[in-house]
Amino acid sequence: MGDDSLRRGEAQQLLAIYLNDHLAGATAGTRRMREVARIMQESQFGPELATLADEIASERAELESMMNSLGIPVRRYKIQLSVAAELAGRLKPNGRLVRRSPLSTLVELEVMRLGIEGKASGWRTLRSIAENDQRLSARRLDELSDRAEKQAQRVEELRKRTAEAIFGHMSRR
Repeated sequence: MGDDSLRRGEAQQLLAIYLNDHLAGATAGTRRMREVARIMQESQFGPELATLADEIASERAELESMMNSLGIPVRRYKIQLSVAAELAGRLKPNGRLVRRSPLSTLVELEVMRLGIEGKASGWRTLRSIAENDQRLSARRLDELSDRAEKQAQRVEELRKRTAEAIFGHMSRR
């Protein structure tokens, strides 16, 4: 086994860890986005959140398909841990005991944006790998990266509107 193939083998292992971590994050993000879309379905943000949830779910499936194409097995324990973490995240105090706080939506939108930005970085990393690996479509990764940037902008707009609704009166004194 030459030095070059050792590096390739190590790189493949690191890629497997990296992509499984992204898949775990995508799983938690998909679950959280679907839950927020369900909670907010009657609000003015409901349709946009439902669309985003569908897009994120399809991108998660696409990531899993890419992993399969690369011969990278899914580490189910990471998926299960991300689901448990997402469920635990629902228990955080929000300043209200029995009903949802407006802060819940604001914080969730901020977390969603961070997740989307992480996803965009992941697509860009895969894009650089696609330069030398025909199992990945550079064109598709460019599309996914662009789509993630647009999703981040859409979530940021919802976040701004939510922050204005909560705190806007404070700046109008």
